[in-house]
Amino acid sequence: MISSHPSPGRRADKPVRAGIPEHGRVPRYYAVKTELLWLVEALGEGAALPSERELACRFSVSRVTLRQAVAELVLEGRLLRRHGSGTYVAPPKLVQPLSLVSYADGMRAQGIRPDRGVVTVERLPADEVLAEDLLVPHGDPVLHLERVMLADGARVGLESTYLPLSRFPGLLDALDPAGSLHACLRERFGVEFGGAEERVETVLAAPREALLIGTNPALPMLLLHRVAHDRSGTPVERSRSLYRGDRYSLAARVRAE
Repeated sequence: MISSHPSPGRRADKPVRAGIPEHGRVPRYYAVKTELLWLVEALGEGAALPSERELACRFSVSRVTLRQAVAELVLEGRLLRRHGSGTYVAPPKLVQPLSLVSYADGMRAQGIRPDRGVVTVERLPADEVLAEDLLVPHGDPVLHLERVMLADGARVGLESTYLPLSRFPGLLDALDPAGSLHACLRERFGVEFGGAEERVETVLAAPREALLIGTNPALPMLLLHRVAHDRSGTPVERSRSLYRGDRYSLAARVRAE
């Protein structure tokens, strides 16, 4: 039988009243999910979940109901499935600041070792939308840099960046594709970033993206669009960053206008 726990202290990252509506009726799987969250907190990061048979018996539910609860916690990044091994309590999500802090700096601030795997380095003509975003003539050459983002060796995202080559002559020769793009722009071209326009949405990864990131195409992803500019307001780069929804959260500090 599913037991009840005393109400925990309210936390901003949890549903109010544990997500249970005032009439008190919830789907059976959601009640199991709530119990599993208590178990997850008690076990701690990296601990193995008891067997499916044991949990179904403990909560007096069918395995189908239990699997639905576990599947939601896997999608939310609270549990981690390892094929042939079992289900484990996942580590806390990585936090990427919504600011001009680079991916690498954001990871290092959390004690995480960042790295990048180069997928594409190519020269392209700017299409109409890209030309408008970067304030260059339609057809002007741009550098397209596509890289897999890694955190402590694990693939967690995919980033595509576009830069106007007319503004940065010699960039292809100066840039280490696996290194810091912002450091190269700062040291070689004297760029000082002044701001950015950003937009965040949730998406499902395209088959190619899921393959590069090494994740299930059905896993929700966080997609961050950004056009960054220098202190004079001139666009420097346009980027599209896709983060695993089960491993990432985005954070921003908001000030009054």
